[in-house]
Amino acid sequence: MNAPAKLNTAANIDRPDDFYQLLVDAHRDLAPEQSRLLNSKLILLLANHIGDLDILSSAIAAAKSGITPSASDDELKVTA
Repeated sequence: MNAPAKLNTAANIDRPDDFYQLLVDAHRDLAPEQSRLLNSKLILLLANHIGDLDILSSAIAAAKSGITPSASDDELKVTA
């Protein structure tokens, strides 16, 4: 029996600066709604690539940790 997969939160991107530049470049010249659409599509593509619901659930929980809704529906407050 295989042990359940665990979310890897350690630095794991080969050439992280190049990845960051790709991400910034992908958003360049996009309107805010287009940028949100790009993020949504990228999330779904990467989630499909990962394919493991337990890992995806852990990733969502980790990403949401420390974020609480603010008074405005359009703004988020990040806490330490």
